[in-house]
Amino acid sequence: MPADGGPGGGNLEVTPTTVVYAKTAMGNTAANGVYAVITVKDRASGQTAAAESAPIENGGWQWITADGQALDEGENDASSITPVGFTGGGTVKAGTWHWRTIAFDLEAQQGGTIAYTDGDGSVFKWKVPATGHGPELAALKKGMAGNYG
Repeated sequence: MPADGGPGGGNLEVTPTTVVYAKTAMGNTAANGVYAVITVKDRASGQTAAAESAPIENGGWQWITADGQALDEGENDASSITPVGFTGGGTVKAGTWHWRTIAFDLEAQQGGTIAYTDGDGSVFKWKVPATGHGPELAALKKGMAGNYG
């Protein structure tokens, strides 16, 4: 079932594109040391609406450290990080796409791997660089600026 409870079931392409590391974001300070905020382009590639899997269905995103520790998306204050311009989520209508972000509160271990588990239990992994990087870098930093507390 999609994270928003809406219709899903279609093919969803999830593509992480950019990472920013910050000790503070959106008026919050990382409890563990640093936030890793990653943009994801969600695109429904078929004729049916699609959505990311909900964590309650054993799906969703995790950060995996170099020593194998797994952290779920949004742990601690990371769930409050929703940068302006990257606030999509939920169901993506057929033939469309939108941006969203995933955020992790890390113990200063920048760089690692993110893993996405879909509704069928398939796991997809991407390496994440240890420094801010990607085509949406400037827009993501701008979207994270300010105090939204």
